Amino acid sequence: MQSITPVILAGGSGTRLWPLSRKSYPKQFSPLIGDTSLFQATARRLHGSAGKIRFEKPVVVANSDFRFIVTEQLTEVGIDPGTVMIEPSGRNTAPAVLAAALHLMDRNPEAVMLVAPSDHLIQDNAAFHQAIAKGMKAVNDGRIVLFGIQPDRPETGYGYLELDTGGDDCLPLKAFVEKPDLTTAEAMLSKGNYLWNAGIFLFRASDVVDAFQKHAPEIVPPVQASVSNAQPDLGFLRLAPADWDRAPNISIDYAVMEKARGLAVVPYNSDWSDLGGWDAVWRASDQDSSGVAAIGNVTAIECKNSILRSESERLELVGIGVENLIAVAMNDAVLIASKDRAQDVKLAVDRLKAKSATQAEDFPKEHRPWGWFESLVIGGRFQVKRILVHPGAALSLQSHYHRSEHWIVVEGTARVTVDDKVTLVSENESIYVPLGAKHRMENPGKVPMVLIEVQTGSYVGEDDIIRYEDVYARGQGAKG
Repeated sequence: MQSITPVILAGGSGTRLWPLSRKSYPKQFSPLIGDTSLFQATARRLHGSAGKIRFEKPVVVANSDFRFIVTEQLTEVGIDPGTVMIEPSGRNTAPAVLAAALHLMDRNPEAVMLVAPSDHLIQDNAAFHQAIAKGMKAVNDGRIVLFGIQPDRPETGYGYLELDTGGDDCLPLKAFVEKPDLTTAEAMLSKGNYLWNAGIFLFRASDVVDAFQKHAPEIVPPVQASVSNAQPDLGFLRLAPADWDRAPNISIDYAVMEKARGLAVVPYNSDWSDLGGWDAVWRASDQDSSGVAAIGNVTAIECKNSILRSESERLELVGIGVENLIAVAMNDAVLIASKDRAQDVKLAVDRLKAKSATQAEDFPKEHRPWGWFESLVIGGRFQVKRILVHPGAALSLQSHYHRSEHWIVVEGTARVTVDDKVTLVSENESIYVPLGAKHRMENPGKVPMVLIEVQTGSYVGEDDIIRYEDVYARGQGAKG
């Protein structure tokens, strides 16, 4: 049985899927299609055994802000997190892949790695496993394998792989083709020997390191030093930042793949999408007889070929007589766009950033290692939040300069420390935390604990915090 280590790339901000996808909580962690997130679906797809393939524990490459989301979501679907490598800063896919390859080589010089983005939708896992098996012969011959998607339309948003011949086997790559215009895409579709570049790779770790040394030698020393000097941190592997920041910011396609020779391509002929815009989400979603994908609290009246999606439990989205429309509603933002302008949603994010709107990057539900919170009401001198704390989790021991807090438990039981006093607070009970008091909130139970927090004071920002103890080793001033 062939052993393969999945390397899951969990970076990226997905601005074309705003407002659901934002910098603080990008699309790979949201349940865009179905009940699990794209990241969870990717991890499940690359878990266990399939035919003659056995998947090892994954290596996940993510930035520091997502490290607890990664482990939480893997635990939710019963997958051992394996190694979670923390990038000190985003340097694109070339340094990330090289770091994972060097890390695996230290443990097994013959390690085979499958590099996969965490935000793609692949619904036929069996077909994908068969494609991986087809690629293993080329990998065992020392070749680098790419996966190409059989196109079903003249898509201008993807790069293409040109093959020497058509067919279903592992085939030689002739050339990479940049994103084409519509006329060129139509011509390539009619020829039949062009596939969409899925950005998924299969190779021995040692072979891809050799390719870096040959085609992008400037990347190797800083990434090697960053891996060698990496430090364990609460179960994560934190790459050394000073070395990492010297690595070029470049994709693996540009750094290595477009320069290498003898690459092989496995055609994948089943459903695939990178969900790169709301039009792609519409295509992948269940639709009614009029082509309407209605998700969440939605009422559609005489609508056609549209996606109507409500992400708020308190908000009903109603569409009447609309056609070719994107409508996505959240508690703090609503997107309305023509479906043929789906790729321009990122322009809205740029405009929102320019006007310093928090909705540009901040998700309304802020995730923390202990759970999450969301603001329900914000006034001049007060704020009301809903807070969920996972079983066994605890917030840091902290105090505030500018606010006091009232906590009302509505689900579960809280163990609350206020200065030297520890109190169990059950459902329908409340407790007061005076300004300046050292306090901590814990969930000692086996079910999630939910409370309503009312903050009052001259300033209720998240950075008004003095941290004394924190089981998650976050620094002074870190949120939550």
